[in-house]
Amino acid sequence: MRRMILSTESGADLPKDLADKHNVQVVPMHVIMDGQDFLDGSLPVTDIYDYYERTKKIPSTTSTNSHEYHEFFTKIKKDYPDCIIIHIGYTSKASSSFQNAIIASEEMDDIFLIDALNVTGGLTAIVMYAVTLLEKEPTIAPASLVEKIESIVPKSRLAFVPGSLEFLRAGGRVSNLAYLGGALLKIKPRIELIEGNLVSTKKYRGKMDGISEKLMRDYLNQYNIDREQLYLLYSIGLDERIKQRMDEMAKEAGFKNVKWMQAGAMISTHAGPGGFGIAGLEV
Repeated sequence: MRRMILSTESGADLPKDLADKHNVQVVPMHVIMDGQDFLDGSLPVTDIYDYYERTKKIPSTTSTNSHEYHEFFTKIKKDYPDCIIIHIGYTSKASSSFQNAIIASEEMDDIFLIDALNVTGGLTAIVMYAVTLLEKEPTIAPASLVEKIESIVPKSRLAFVPGSLEFLRAGGRVSNLAYLGGALLKIKPRIELIEGNLVSTKKYRGKMDGISEKLMRDYLNQYNIDREQLYLLYSIGLDERIKQRMDEMAKEAGFKNVKWMQAGAMISTHAGPGGFGIAGLEV
C-alpha cells in the first residue's frame, strides 16, 4: 500500500501541533516588508504591526511560486519514496498560488491538487477533514479520497471580522470615505469566502466584544455546523476575555472540540491586530 501525504500552504494557518501530529506538509507563502522577502512563518506577526506603526503601510504578500512548489513536492517524494501527494490549496480566487502548484506538478506523477476555495480556518477545516478521513480509512483509494475532500469544499464555512479597518484601508481594500465612516460609527465588516472570493456580507457596529458575540450567533444561526469540531481564529491583540466568552458560547452550542488558531503573518497582514473569526464544516 502506497503512503498518501497531505500538504497545504501557510495561508491555512494550520497550527503547528496539528501539522506535526498528522504529518501535514506546509509550504510557506511570502510577506514583503522593508524591501525584504520573508517566508510566512519565519516572521513574528508583531513585526508587521510594528512596521505599520512606523510607516502607516502594510507589507505586501505574494504566493508560493512554481519553482518553490516543485522543490516542495520533490522533497516530499524524496522523504517519502513512492508516496502519493494530496495537496489542498489556498483559494485560487485570491492568489496565484494554486495555479503555480499546477504548473509545478505538470511533469510529476502521483500528485492530486484540490482547490479549497478557502483560506485560514476554512482551509484548515478541509485539511483536517482529510486527515481524519485518511486515518479512519488508511487503505482508501487516492481517487476516492480526493473525491470526498472535493465534496466537502463547498461545506467549509469561514466568517471573520478584521481587527483593524486601518489595515484594510492601507491595503486598498476599503476607500478612505468608507474607512472614515466605519471608524466614526465603529462599524466593522463581516467577511466570508463565497465560492472562493472574499466578500463582505454584513456590517457590525460597536466594540469587539459585542461584535464577536453577534458574529458567533449569526454564524451558528446561518449554518448547521458539525458539532464535532469548531475552529476559532484570532490575530494577536484580541482580548483574552473575548476568547473566554467565545469558548463559553461554543460549549453552550454543543461543540465537542474547539481549536483556537492564531492568524499567521500572511493573514494578519490583511486582517490587522485583534481580529476574530470562526470556521467549521456544515453537515
